[in-house]
Amino acid sequence: MAAGAQQPALPVVGAFHGVSAVEWSRYIAGLRNGLSESGFVERRNVTIEFRWAEGQFDRLPGLAADLVGRKVAVIVAGGSVVAVRAAMEATQTIPIVFTTAVDPVAAGLVASLNRPGGNVTGITTFGIALAQKRLELMHEVIPTAAKVALLVNPNNAVVSQNDIQDVQTAAQRLGLEVIVLKAGSASEIEKAFSTAVQERANALFLSNEAFLVSQREQIAALALRYFLPASSHLREAVEAGFLMSYGSNQIDGFRQAGVYVGRILKGEKPADLPVTQPTTFELVINLKTAKTLGLEVPPTLLARADEVIE
Repeated sequence: MAAGAQQPALPVVGAFHGVSAVEWSRYIAGLRNGLSESGFVERRNVTIEFRWAEGQFDRLPGLAADLVGRKVAVIVAGGSVVAVRAAMEATQTIPIVFTTAVDPVAAGLVASLNRPGGNVTGITTFGIALAQKRLELMHEVIPTAAKVALLVNPNNAVVSQNDIQDVQTAAQRLGLEVIVLKAGSASEIEKAFSTAVQERANALFLSNEAFLVSQREQIAALALRYFLPASSHLREAVEAGFLMSYGSNQIDGFRQAGVYVGRILKGEKPADLPVTQPTTFELVINLKTAKTLGLEVPPTLLARADEVIE
């Protein structure tokens, strides 16, 4: 009993996100797998404490402060630059591992990709030509498309500007016109779709932004109502009713984050761990949505899909 009482407390990893645990359950599994690869198994030699904003992103600073007060060994800030900044404001000493789609250097999260400096590092999809690929894939389904709408959240300027620039650059190469729609609330999303129809958009692309992702059920329903094919970076959007998604494998991204957390727990410094990019990508197509919209998905495209929802 005395020997047991002298056992050191397990290190605690704090993880927080803008959505709910149910929405992010498969990514939690990815985080645990990455930790396991580094030799850490939950409840055996590490503890994980999760905090969820449940779609209320103004709660993120409080959640970050709560984890800092808990004196966690590492913080995992998932999915949103808002979450990363909340963690950075809460601590300058506890290591932070992020997953984000923005340029972490331009956003002020790290000094450089190779040598992050400070207490922050992580995984980013920035710099990967996802916008161009998503446009090309949609163009295969709708070769006559002339206009595409891009839905962004004006309250998240960093992500919005990144996505606008990427989509406009990619659209120019394909000779497409981009209509930028701004929505930071559920009611504004409704108005954005009305504008898209008035502007005669042929397809809708969703910004890689946490709030809009959390509203994917509403956006998918509106896309079907207005007969507007929708594309996202996230497979969950296709499960909700989007026509297709193409993006990095989010589960693997969190696995990579878990590996970094394990390396930090073993003594490595975030400042010395370069920001990395995901290595696996997936194409998901919803055939049920295609039929509802009266679209014929080319067999060659279906053959390349990683998953087809029927």
